Amino acid sequence: MSGNLSEDKLVVDSSVDYLRRPPLRATTGTWKAAMFIILIEFSERLSYFGIATNLMIYMTKVLHQDMKVAAENVTYWVGVSTVMPLFGGLVADAFMGRFATVILSTGIYLMGLVLLAMTQLLPGLKPTSASPQLHETLFFVGIYLLSVGTGGHKPALESFGADQFDDGHAGERLQKMSFFNYWNCALCSGVILGVTVVVYLQERAGWGAATVLLTSVMGVSLIVFLAGWKKYRYRPVRGSPLTPLVRVMVAAARKHHLKLPADANELYQDDEGKMRMVLCHTDKLRFLDKAAIMERGVEGAWRLATVSEVEGTKLVVSMVPIWVATLAFGITATQVSTFFIKQGTTMDRRLGIHFILPPASIFSLAAVAMIATVAVYDWVLEPCLRKRRKNAERGISILQRIGIGMAFTVAAMVVASIVERRRLHMTSPTMMSVFWLAPQFALMGIGDGFALVGLQEFFYEQVPDTMRSLGIGLYLSVIGAGSFLSNLVIKAADRVSSRGGHTGWFGKDLNRSRLDLFYCLLAGIGGANLCFYILVASRYSYKQTIKTVNDKFDEDVEVSTATAA
Repeated sequence: MSGNLSEDKLVVDSSVDYLRRPPLRATTGTWKAAMFIILIEFSERLSYFGIATNLMIYMTKVLHQDMKVAAENVTYWVGVSTVMPLFGGLVADAFMGRFATVILSTGIYLMGLVLLAMTQLLPGLKPTSASPQLHETLFFVGIYLLSVGTGGHKPALESFGADQFDDGHAGERLQKMSFFNYWNCALCSGVILGVTVVVYLQERAGWGAATVLLTSVMGVSLIVFLAGWKKYRYRPVRGSPLTPLVRVMVAAARKHHLKLPADANELYQDDEGKMRMVLCHTDKLRFLDKAAIMERGVEGAWRLATVSEVEGTKLVVSMVPIWVATLAFGITATQVSTFFIKQGTTMDRRLGIHFILPPASIFSLAAVAMIATVAVYDWVLEPCLRKRRKNAERGISILQRIGIGMAFTVAAMVVASIVERRRLHMTSPTMMSVFWLAPQFALMGIGDGFALVGLQEFFYEQVPDTMRSLGIGLYLSVIGAGSFLSNLVIKAADRVSSRGGHTGWFGKDLNRSRLDLFYCLLAGIGGANLCFYILVASRYSYKQTIKTVNDKFDEDVEVSTATAA
């Protein structure tokens, strides 16, 4: 069979269609499938941010928690919500598959929304009922069900969406780069409606009415997602993606005493003829190459690994320093939904005579800035940079994009500190317009447009193909781990600043607190970490693959094509 059939008519990247056959390129995948997937992401972000951005206000005003306790509860919840995708990604890659994981996790998400609606609408469960403790308990159960749902939903859905584009096809590979940008535009659109329309409903009609709306939107989006099942490209489950990594480590340790051959071609090569893209051998972390040394008379999966398995392990090990170097970004990103929002409650939010802007709606400024950044990057900056680099595939590298975003978030902390100090020195802090917060929200949005999108693409692209859902989980865990680290920084700063009977930086009254100093501290941490990140990123080498299609694979594709016809 000629190579044109496999390139132009069939997708031969190991994905299958709904009948378990190699997918037809003309009728499956790309944007005609991705749009169904992006829609359900929009509804999930609408629900998540409609609840998350007003959570600080709910805990302080309805549950009557202190600002420090409420901030800790919110950051713990955000942390769990963004660490859970590690487990969800593993389940999707190793056991259930991405499509099934999305369906199950959306069901759990809906259960959480229903429970939250019940705590607001049923007389015995309302916050003003005779048992406020029961309301609080069920409320926390509800929001943590959302965390579990998000844990499966986010990594499986985003990787499933990116799977609709074939890396081995030049046109679809370029479309995949744009996919992450459009994905985040849809995400931010959900955020904007969540922090404006949904938050307004919470303020005016109550949390119960708003949660019923969110439940309905999520249910409808699930139906739409299921309607596109014939257009999707599916990745078969091939067992735990962690097993090959452990096997390489064990085999390399067992053969640590052996000498590596001078010629890398003498290492045990891939024998999986049907692989579309094979990882190239690299010279980094060469001690792991010992796992691929062939020993005469010695066999067994835990004694010998292929070059591709070794290179996949190298990829994961090489990503650890990058993950560590981006944690400071996760710490600063957490402040947008906690202290930034709390600042807004103390400022003048009047728009005209009759309308008062809900504090959580200020978050929309960050989302708008992110959408604008992504649009300018995809439509203007990236094409110009590609042209300048003589039609290179990328204008700037993924890690450069992340670094630029991190620099913007450091600037946002500096601006936040200046604005807060001005607010504290005003005769009446409540007379300061809430739009003084616009620059710090906008800078965080610009930073997200570079760093968040870059992190998504990096952790999806640079992991082995079999663990891409887990890769998205790793990206999300940057924010989750950053949330937990933010709590540690808050506790440490509060302990130090409260010595000697002082009020400390985080008092019950925001006007007597010193968030300006806290933001200065975060700017210092971020600036020092950015230097560390530049050092780590400059030493990183990107994933390298080559195409391999042998005669046996061509015959298999020819049979599948005849069946499809």
